[in-house]
Amino acid sequence: MSSGNDATGDGTAESGGTPVGDDGAAATSTPRAGKKKSRRWRTVRRVGLGVIALVLVIPLVMFLVSYVQAEVPRPSDMKTNQVATVLAADGATELAKVIPPEGNRTEIALGEIPQHVRDAVLSAEDRNFYSNPGFSITGFVRAARDNVLGKESAGGGSTITQQYVKNVLVGADRNVYRKMRELVISTKMAREWSKDEILAAYLNTIYFGRGAYGIEAASRAYFDKPVGELSVAEGAVLASVIQSPSYLDPEANVDQLQARWNYVLDGMVEMGVLTAQDRSEIEFPAAAPANRPTDANSAPGPEGLIRNQVLRELSDAGISEQTLNTEGLQITTTIDPKAQQAAIDSVHETLEGEDPGLRTAVVSIDPRTGGVRAYYGGEDGAGFDYAQAPLQTGSSFKVFGLAAALEQGIPLSARFSSAPLTVGNVQIGNVEGESCGTCTIAEATKRSLNTSFYRLMMSLDNGPQSIADAAHKAGIPEFIPGVQGKTLSENGGEPEGGIVLGQYLSRPIDMASAYATLAASGIYHPPYFVQRVVTADGVVLFDRAPSPGERRLEAAVADNISQALMPVAAYSRGHALAGGRPSAAKTGTAQLGDTGENKDAWMVGYTPSLSTAVWIGKADATAINNSWGGLIYGSSLPSDIWKGTMDGALEDTDWEEFPWPDPIGGQAGVPSWSGVSSSGSGSGSGNGQTANPPPAPVEAPPPPAPLPPIQPPPQLQLPAPTQIEILPGVIIPLPG
Repeated sequence: MSSGNDATGDGTAESGGTPVGDDGAAATSTPRAGKKKSRRWRTVRRVGLGVIALVLVIPLVMFLVSYVQAEVPRPSDMKTNQVATVLAADGATELAKVIPPEGNRTEIALGEIPQHVRDAVLSAEDRNFYSNPGFSITGFVRAARDNVLGKESAGGGSTITQQYVKNVLVGADRNVYRKMRELVISTKMAREWSKDEILAAYLNTIYFGRGAYGIEAASRAYFDKPVGELSVAEGAVLASVIQSPSYLDPEANVDQLQARWNYVLDGMVEMGVLTAQDRSEIEFPAAAPANRPTDANSAPGPEGLIRNQVLRELSDAGISEQTLNTEGLQITTTIDPKAQQAAIDSVHETLEGEDPGLRTAVVSIDPRTGGVRAYYGGEDGAGFDYAQAPLQTGSSFKVFGLAAALEQGIPLSARFSSAPLTVGNVQIGNVEGESCGTCTIAEATKRSLNTSFYRLMMSLDNGPQSIADAAHKAGIPEFIPGVQGKTLSENGGEPEGGIVLGQYLSRPIDMASAYATLAASGIYHPPYFVQRVVTADGVVLFDRAPSPGERRLEAAVADNISQALMPVAAYSRGHALAGGRPSAAKTGTAQLGDTGENKDAWMVGYTPSLSTAVWIGKADATAINNSWGGLIYGSSLPSDIWKGTMDGALEDTDWEEFPWPDPIGGQAGVPSWSGVSSSGSGSGSGNGQTANPPPAPVEAPPPPAPLPPIQPPPQLQLPAPTQIEILPGVIIPLPG
């Protein structure tokens, strides 16, 4: 029967055994597979719930417990002030102290603070203050990330509420626990205090610099008036300095302060609390002179300027002034006590009996690290720092012309004419008519011949710009305080041909740093002062790790320059280092208009372990003369100070030789022949140097546009000149 066939199929169903075939097997295995899959999903859910508990629930519980236990601080809870000590590299020699103010704070009601002053502070520090919950999650996440990554800039992005909590109670240690505690207390404060109460507490406790805690003390310190009398412009100044009080003091860095001031006022316009019309009419106000007796007493001499640089670096490293004034910091610098004393002694001995109006700067840098080993920017620790002043460098800048030439394959054996040169209306000659006829650029370097170097510049591809590029690579910054726009440029554009003769401005610290790059065979290390910062409790806030530096110039380029500069110190009125220790150096002099006088004189030079730049000039950029009325050149008083500093710093240290360079253009080092023609005299140094047949003189391309005249300082009353000498041997006839 068909029904029987259907029931029995292949005969196995009747026996009650396990069905065979794909369909039958699937029917019996599905329940078991489902059970296994169910167990796997239960495991996944449990693990997921565990992860959620770890990531969300546990931190939330910790947050709630901390929230309940947290106490919201009052202004009276501020930490006790402690003195910070600035130490030399030996960790024992005290250079200066940072003495915090004692009790310079006057608490006032929020209603006594003008609305425009409050608005300025909000514009500077927390433009969403009245709408945010009192904390910034993005700031917290960013700080946590930066701390995990070990970034020096970890922190930041705090609201005004968080800043108040940090300054008064939590402290500025840069770690996740501190940031979490700050977040907890800020959250609780935002619920328990009104926004006006928080703002009043903040304005009464924040540090403004000049020893002033709170807006009332700051108003009197900066403008000698109560806060209620502050103008919009003055209120914006106080709001601006909060970011970095010492660095943004009007007497320290007025350009940076003014940039921050503009940011604050523009923010007030964006917030709708200041009209664009009123904003356009506001002028930057003059601040009262800083009254810093404790600062001067803590570092009255040259070390006071080191102290200022240390404070700037601490701020850049994220160490707040609150931490500086309350944690009893021990700040170890890179200053070598022996080198520092050698620089000070050399300045005093050299300038004794000289014009008291002369000013000088000395900076010594370790080429292997960038650490500043000696620093003298003036005798007054609270005065102007000439080591940071932009100044004309004269012939000391010619080394970067050599760098550009060597980078383009032009060797030290290349010959150039030293005859007088006319470029457009510009007459270029050499000091006192010095000449070597047609000689090697190595010989022209030793003799500092303007005409040879100008012809070298004209022979380069993209001449002036290639020299600026080489200088920037070596360590001359592209932007520095006191120079508008990009350095080594003509109003931010391309430089003029006079760059090779030192037409543009650089600072002594930058010249020491750039020459240090040459000493390190082309490896650049940024200059710095602070090595390590530790609190009184032994907590390390900052410890600079060793850096391999950055290759900026090829070793062959830097080492060939060193060989070219080795004869200069001895050639420059006998300033070779003690015992004939090898050194590489270059002098420089910048003239004062067409007066026949000099206004800037330089000596910059190095050994493999120390690079030192020395400048001499006057505060008003007028003529510099020695005690018997003679002109001061780079080869005179600056070289005396340089030799004294280097000899003192290097005494009893290992004798070091410069590495022998690889050849460029078939020439390694200074050729054994100088190429001096009958119109000149002298010979090259042949110590281990390659002797190749003299190459043909290099022909210069058509000359570029003439150099712009540099007018004499406005304070000089001079007769109307018919021509002007802008650099030694560089004369420009004036129109008419």
